[in-house]
Amino acid sequence: LRQRRWLELIKDYDMKLHYHPGKANVVADALSRKSYVNTLVSEGLTKELAEDLRELRLEIVPRDFVAALEVQSTLLEKIREAQKDDKEIAEIKERMSKGKAKGFREDEHDTLWFQDHVYVPNNAEIGKLILQEAHDSPYLIHPGNTKMYLDLKEHFWWTGMKKDIAEYVAVCDVCQRVKAEHQKPAGLLHPMPIPEWKWDKLGMNFITGLPRIRSGYDSIWVVVDRLTKVAHFIPVKTTYTSAKLAKIYMTRIVCLHGVSRTIVSDRGTQLTSKFWHQLHQTLGTRLEFSTAFHPQTDGQTERVNQILEDMLRACALDYGSSWDDNLPYAKFSYNNSYQASLKMAPFEALYGRGCRTPLMWDEVGDCQLFGPDLIKEYEEKVKLIRDRLMVAQSRQKSYADSKRKEVVYEIEDRAYLRVSPLRGVKRFGVKGKLAPRFVGPYRVLERMGEVAYKLELPKGLSGVHDVFHVSQLKKCHAEMADIPLRDTVPLEAIQLDSDLTYEEKPVKILEFPSRVTRSKVIKFCKVQWSHLGTRGRPTER
Repeated sequence: LRQRRWLELIKDYDMKLHYHPGKANVVADALSRKSYVNTLVSEGLTKELAEDLRELRLEIVPRDFVAALEVQSTLLEKIREAQKDDKEIAEIKERMSKGKAKGFREDEHDTLWFQDHVYVPNNAEIGKLILQEAHDSPYLIHPGNTKMYLDLKEHFWWTGMKKDIAEYVAVCDVCQRVKAEHQKPAGLLHPMPIPEWKWDKLGMNFITGLPRIRSGYDSIWVVVDRLTKVAHFIPVKTTYTSAKLAKIYMTRIVCLHGVSRTIVSDRGTQLTSKFWHQLHQTLGTRLEFSTAFHPQTDGQTERVNQILEDMLRACALDYGSSWDDNLPYAKFSYNNSYQASLKMAPFEALYGRGCRTPLMWDEVGDCQLFGPDLIKEYEEKVKLIRDRLMVAQSRQKSYADSKRKEVVYEIEDRAYLRVSPLRGVKRFGVKGKLAPRFVGPYRVLERMGEVAYKLELPKGLSGVHDVFHVSQLKKCHAEMADIPLRDTVPLEAIQLDSDLTYEEKPVKILEFPSRVTRSKVIKFCKVQWSHLGTRGRPTER
């Protein structure tokens, strides 16, 4: 068993074993030799004696002395010196002489101890030195206040120790940037107002990344009525310009439902262009955009996107055809399915009755209302839909608020901005999961609505929208207000996109390495990228 353990240990090393008979091992190896013979100081050695010493592998020091280095901590000595001039410690020692200081004692060096802990005097320099060593040291690497307190109390004690540790950790800039939050997310739920009539307020979004089909489509434009929840799924191309999308919008939406009053969407490049703004300004439509990195603003459209993607996945498994062939059936299935918040299907909310299907062929019937009675029925149904949506919103708000907390920022406060790390994407000089969770802090300029704030961003983030939901912010401690603003790298050195990323471009080809396998030779091309300096990234050809 012993030999097996040694074999498991040495199998990871590139080594050779040579047998050395025991009778030939006259001189012990250096590791087993005692320390007092490790060094020999001598003068005027003869040649024969020097050769013998060389065979014994002893080091000859050509000096008159042998120096020994011993490392000791100076912290305890500094605490002793600080205790001599501390008035509070002098009072404790006086009470000790009268037997009134329970738990305190002195050692042979006149150092005051509280039980088994060194008593740290009220000295700002000593306290800061201890906290820095226990928090910023590479041997500990920024522990939380609880772990830091439990580590320190094993050796030190002072009045208000736990409070001082909590305050030190709270103002640590590195901890604020990299530590994940485990509290309830900030920001209570504030539902958007319920529309007054059908197709008055829309939500729109794009589903991208789909397989490109023969006709060239690789995306789906989703347009949803926020009252009746009726949705249109329009296949488009990612290369479409705003003018092309505007033409589709007029022929596929406006021609069927008229001009809407409000459109809610994210900040996609097609939907934030000047042409798109000018078009809807002419039509009298107000464009409302979600805040940066908060897609929950248009949560209804995001939910429809999820349902549509699940439908297309199911069709791909069941029927195996391309997604554009199944898109019309997915649209009909969604619009004719029961909605819990409406307590009816979207088609029934829009047309007053559901659509006939092979399953429900005789359930629809014919409408017997005409003129004012038909209008009155539509108005009553819209009122019923609005009441049901209000009840659903109230239920959703109470459920969501139970898992959130309300956070309010004042003007001139400073807040950190959340940056979600993405795999393979380099942000602020660090790639992937090692990127900081927060950047900043930045000054709060204005409160926008109930749960959004406008920040004073640096020039390096000029392409990012400066209004953020409160859940994307993290409060900066009041004592850090005087700390100069800084970032991991100068943001001005990188041209960032609106999603806080930047594009890497190849600069030149460095070499053509190859790797030989059993069956083939794989060739690579090592390319120098724009933001990687001289470091190349091998790319398979």
